[in-house]
Amino acid sequence: MDNLFQKKDLRVTVLGRNLDDILPLIRLHPVTLVEEEPDLVISHGGDGSLLGAELRFPGIPKCPIRDRRQNPKCSKHSEMTTLSKLFNGELKKSYLEKLEAVTEDGDRLCALNDIVLTRQFASSAVRYRIWIDGELFRGQVVADGLVVTTPFGSTGYYQSITRGNIRTGIGLAFNNAMDLLGHTVIHGEAKLTIQLLRGPAVMVADNNPRHIELDTGAIIQVYVLPERTPVYGVDVFRCLECYHLRKDGVVDPCAGARP
Repeated sequence: MDNLFQKKDLRVTVLGRNLDDILPLIRLHPVTLVEEEPDLVISHGGDGSLLGAELRFPGIPKCPIRDRRQNPKCSKHSEMTTLSKLFNGELKKSYLEKLEAVTEDGDRLCALNDIVLTRQFASSAVRYRIWIDGELFRGQVVADGLVVTTPFGSTGYYQSITRGNIRTGIGLAFNNAMDLLGHTVIHGEAKLTIQLLRGPAVMVADNNPRHIELDTGAIIQVYVLPERTPVYGVDVFRCLECYHLRKDGVVDPCAGARP
């Protein structure tokens, strides 16, 4: 069993939506619910709830559980089953990579999913130049923006642009690029340098409400952080059977009577 679940007083924070649905089930287990300094954070909702939990408690072990009201579950992944496996140390433990983007001024954004560079005004494209490990990769890209993603995050915005995802490395998706270049994948140890040739632009990370405004000439470094976030039950959270129920709009009968 994972050492985390051998603690006598496991401190758990629960974040997300419709918490009244999940809290009574968590209280059936020998844990202490806290708001600060948790040993484990359970996010209840979707991908955004997990990203928000990581933003608030970076690096603390997480367990994402989908909200039944908006995310119907397959027969194997009820909340009761998932929580029982979690606290018995039976859920698979993954270590998720994070990206960091740094400006010349030292302003930083971190992302579990993706770093996005996008135009500030809808009426104008941005132009940017890319180096990989100090070698020029693209002299000029004219596009609506750029998405830099982790493997975990590649099922989001990156996939909507490229119609695919990645399992390793760093993914670059060129959003609506003039030269029709769609995407590329680079090794996970690479250091990416981006120069904004024509702005203005903004840079965002995951669903962090904070953004960084960038002017023409701005230079950004993007790389994978050495620290990874432990996450339990990613395979359950990304279950394909559950996904198809959500995709097809199947209503969970257990949630049908709820508002």
